[in-house]
Amino acid sequence: MLHVDLDQFVAAVEVLHRPELAGRPVVVGGRGDPAERGVVSTASYEAREYGVRSGMPLRTAARKCPDAVFLPVDGPAYEEVSGTVMQTLRSLDVVVEVLGWDEAFLGVEADDPESFARAVQVAVLDVTQLHCSVGIGDNKLRAKLATDFGKPRGVFRLTEENWYAVMADRPTSALWGIGRKTAKRLAGLGVTTVGELAQEDPHRLAAELGPTMGPWYRRLARGVDTSPVDATPYVPRARGRETTYQSNLTDWAEVEAEVRRLAAQVVEDLSREGRPAVRVGLKVRYAPFETHTASATLPAATNRAEAIAAAAVGLLDKFDTSRAIRLLGVRAEMASPPTARPASQPNC
Repeated sequence: MLHVDLDQFVAAVEVLHRPELAGRPVVVGGRGDPAERGVVSTASYEAREYGVRSGMPLRTAARKCPDAVFLPVDGPAYEEVSGTVMQTLRSLDVVVEVLGWDEAFLGVEADDPESFARAVQVAVLDVTQLHCSVGIGDNKLRAKLATDFGKPRGVFRLTEENWYAVMADRPTSALWGIGRKTAKRLAGLGVTTVGELAQEDPHRLAAELGPTMGPWYRRLARGVDTSPVDATPYVPRARGRETTYQSNLTDWAEVEAEVRRLAAQVVEDLSREGRPAVRVGLKVRYAPFETHTASATLPAATNRAEAIAAAAVGLLDKFDTSRAIRLLGVRAEMASPPTARPASQPNC
């Protein structure tokens, strides 16, 4: 199995449109104005050398890299280029599972996977002028992790044979499926590396982290993954809208009005999908930069605007009304069609 990941995809697309930016630090996010509130969507490798990272406030990025070129997010342009990339991968007569704009799994039969991986890189470059890295693995989990070792523009193989040599001493957060919060909980149990997690007592993990997730994390640490490459088209699980406000919201009547406005936009998105919502979520980012979320299951699946707005507004009761708000977001999870492929993750 191969994992193809386009290098600095969003920034690379912007450079394609503006060749004069090649070699310069480029930061994409918000409306492209670091004087406004917003976060970094992506940064070129040149900007990353200054410590600029995705999710960072644009103002912080500007302080770290004052000479960076800041650009607004152009979703339609990225979708168009992504479609060309994925069609190029499908033309190689392999099974392609699309993960997002910039990455996909390939199911490949090849005696020399490294040579095939390099052929993939050449094909993508010829058609799109974009570079990619390719991870090779004996399952999807290992292929996904291998890609990071090949970046940029490289190829790396990670299999059962070299799994522990490569991964054992790395932090648990290096695993696909373990984020910072879970890594922190594991550290509280004295488990800080992949090797330690692989050797941990599964019964203890089940007791501390849950009967399903605890043992699953241990299997991740052993590189276990049985999921196939699935070419079924990806169907989004949810639609959401959010807004970062240039001035903090302190009037909660205004906050409620904004939640209703965002909910109305989400309902429009649901109408285009043709699927009802089954769960509604609310995201609140307090000033200066502390984020909290809450969600609730709807009594019945619906795409009625008032029902979804009422559910979102009702979630405001779970938040601190005395604090100023910098960002609001409303998200609706949709009922899955029978043939939907859920968001990809290791099936261990």
